[in-house]
Amino acid sequence: MVEPPSPLQIVWVSGLSGSGKTTAIKALEDVGYFCIDNLPIVLLPTFIDLIRNSKLDINKIGLVVDIREKEFLKDVKNVIAQIKATNAVLRIFFLESSDETLITRFKTTRRQHPLAPSGGIIEGIHKERENLSFLKEMADQTIDTTNLSIHELRKRIIHTIAPGDTQKLSLTFLSFGFKYGLPAELDLLFDVRFLPNPFFVEDLKNLTGLDESVRRFILDKQEAQEFLSHVEGFLKFLIPQYLEEGKAYLTVGIGCTGGVHRSVAIARELKNRFSDHLKNLPVHVMDGFRDIG
Repeated sequence: MVEPPSPLQIVWVSGLSGSGKTTAIKALEDVGYFCIDNLPIVLLPTFIDLIRNSKLDINKIGLVVDIREKEFLKDVKNVIAQIKATNAVLRIFFLESSDETLITRFKTTRRQHPLAPSGGIIEGIHKERENLSFLKEMADQTIDTTNLSIHELRKRIIHTIAPGDTQKLSLTFLSFGFKYGLPAELDLLFDVRFLPNPFFVEDLKNLTGLDESVRRFILDKQEAQEFLSHVEGFLKFLIPQYLEEGKAYLTVGIGCTGGVHRSVAIARELKNRFSDHLKNLPVHVMDGFRDIG
């Protein structure tokens, strides 16, 4: 017997312009929702049918549909009724902020309010607040973002929508040579040129940090082990803080003169240590010398 498909999970984010809907939709995307911003509301039932009848593995949809869509006020109640009549779980989140906060945000971004194209931000805010009062009453949850930072709003959305999900962070150790310049993608940088250089050892000169003899030459030094312990402890402190702030990628640069011996061995050793420590987070290593040739 074929089991019926699981209900489609739909999170509809709406609310006042400038209240943080873009941040909310990005948070949904980060926890696996297929997201669309500003979809014409009349197309929403058709879009849901297309998703259901497609072979795409999409069972969670995040939408921002709001006052920017001209037919919004006329069709929203009918569309919500259509969705609820199907085998779908619909949750509506309504975001709002104080007038003062919204005015500040519009002035900061220098964007026009959609209901006040010729100016008069406060009039546009009041008109939108009045027009959307019915949707606020229909919402499953209202979030006041007046005193929330972008990171706090993101955290609130994720914890509400997917309380069992944990934020993921991809950790990459990137070896490089200072003689070629600094890689643009680095978040943190450690200089290992203080370690003895295998380049000046005849038997090791033409090898790389991938070779066991070079690795042992570098890693057997007491100063290398002390350095690794300090960096490991430092990163074990930092990574939870980055996760708390919602950081998705952390690239740690390990640099030596040519990017062939010391940085390669140290980067791979750190990768091995953190692969054991961070069981649920991806850890990668990139060897810059491979790109150098």
